[in-house]
Amino acid sequence: MEDMNARSPVLTLQPLRGWGLVRAAWSDLRAGLRLLPLAVTLGWLDIKMRYRGSILGPLWLTLSTAVMIGAMGVVYGFLFHMDLKAYLPFLSLSIVLWGYGGTVINDAGTVFTQSTSLFHAMRIPVSLPVVQVIVRNLLILLHNMVVVVAVFAVFHVWPQQVWSLLFSLPLWIMDSFCIILLIGMLGARFRDIAPIVASLMQIFFFVTPVIWKPELITTGRQYLLLDPFYPLLEIVRAPLLGQTVAPVVWEAAIAHSVLLWLLAAVLFCRMRSRIPYWI
Repeated sequence: MEDMNARSPVLTLQPLRGWGLVRAAWSDLRAGLRLLPLAVTLGWLDIKMRYRGSILGPLWLTLSTAVMIGAMGVVYGFLFHMDLKAYLPFLSLSIVLWGYGGTVINDAGTVFTQSTSLFHAMRIPVSLPVVQVIVRNLLILLHNMVVVVAVFAVFHVWPQQVWSLLFSLPLWIMDSFCIILLIGMLGARFRDIAPIVASLMQIFFFVTPVIWKPELITTGRQYLLLDPFYPLLEIVRAPLLGQTVAPVVWEAAIAHSVLLWLLAAVLFCRMRSRIPYWI
């Protein structure tokens, strides 16, 4: 009996304060990372369930992306008077990268509300559904990159400074994790966040150099760095297109990322324990 009483309690109801909130948040993150194999399985099952009963299955992702890039390449190439040999590789890579980032942000608004049954059935780390969303969208990104590789092969585009991806891709993953946490917590508390974010992403799609090149802006191009999506998009896109990334673009990307990490960390420490009650 003494051994049983000496064990640590199953559930502590004492409110956490100060560094206790930070330690609890850090423990949640570590628990979520330990469940990475489960998150990978859940992410893959999400894709399989979406296309269950389909003949092509997840290949519809690649096919739909190829059709959209082909149609937009012809239309916008004509409107912008662009050479398709230079424009189509740019457009294909931009659309695929934006597709990942846009879908991650749109999914973030409902990442916790869609896992309500899981939270109510067992005690799971709050970070587990976040990792699941990242894994699911990374798998979709890999599917769509097939289109980019095909376009690059047709137009003989060769990446340069590929080593920079060792820094830009982890930055993307960390930003994805933090933006899902941030928007997910706000979306769990305020259900209007998801449609608001979806509307904002439609605006950012047109004001960010995704379907148009930054070179089209002759004056005030430096203000593009205020767009949080442009620097992060450029540090991945430019090396793959065989271009160099200006140091100021890297500085802007890191600055936007650090601000995002700090904001997400503060809110996660304070709001993590309330999420199961909100959903």
